[in-house]
Amino acid sequence: MTITTAVGPFPASATRTVRRGDVELAVYECGNPDGVPVLLIHGWPDTHLLWSRVAARLGGRHRVIAFDNRGVGSSSAPAAVEDYRIEELAADVRAVIDAVAPGERVHVLGHDWGSVIGWEAVAAADAASVIASFTSVSGPNLDFLGAYLRGPLTVARLRGALTQAAASAYTVAFQIPKLPDPVLRVLSGRWPRFLAFFDGLDPALVETAPTLRTDMLNGLKLYRANIRPHLRHPRPRPIEVPVQLIVATRDRAVRPVANAEADRWVARLTRVEIPARHWSPISHPAELARHAAAFMARVDASR
Repeated sequence: MTITTAVGPFPASATRTVRRGDVELAVYECGNPDGVPVLLIHGWPDTHLLWSRVAARLGGRHRVIAFDNRGVGSSSAPAAVEDYRIEELAADVRAVIDAVAPGERVHVLGHDWGSVIGWEAVAAADAASVIASFTSVSGPNLDFLGAYLRGPLTVARLRGALTQAAASAYTVAFQIPKLPDPVLRVLSGRWPRFLAFFDGLDPALVETAPTLRTDMLNGLKLYRANIRPHLRHPRPRPIEVPVQLIVATRDRAVRPVANAEADRWVARLTRVEIPARHWSPISHPAELARHAAAFMARVDASR
């Protein structure tokens, strides 16, 4: 199969399809075909298009790879809620890496649920053999968060838990089948304007997929399949892959406390802050690309 590459954002159509079981994943590539590979993972309710402005800035030196998560965009959409467990989506990540960069160690950058999935991928026992580094943006490790919420009761811990609970209140409605659907159907037609209100974004910068309405509804299965099990029964695991936390200090959905104790579990952890809200890949692509590229270069130089 011929791979289309370019220095700039992703091509309009998928460069290849990766199959894992009954799921087909639409993969998009751009940038330097001989560069160090970096895989970008999006969250809810986005597709690979979320990364267009970051990809354009990484593409000069990197081979930039993204894909539509199962359930959205041009990828398959399984019907069952259990098919959206993060273990399944992390296995999708490994399938993409094995298909597009066999034998290479790939850097990973995740946002929102893409970050949650990335955390699961780097927790695998053999993750360091295929993942060179992980940069997390606005997405918690659900097991770390669950362990934090069950830690010794202190004023600081209680304050942090209440802060994140308030920020995540909308996820309660997302747990109830059919309840949020009418609102999301309306919201899907006004998404750029909503992000202007919620995140202070210029709506002209918001690039939506034609599948947005369906993607929003399918993506609710991520919340139903994962939040309660991981918060009730957390299973934090040690992570040997170097991790960079890019903390958006003005994020209304994921507060800094979400990964407050990541250093308990991550052997090589770096933290940086940016003055951004939640959708920083759209509002602050230059800062994300700069921090991600610098971190990847440091990791590669240390090998």
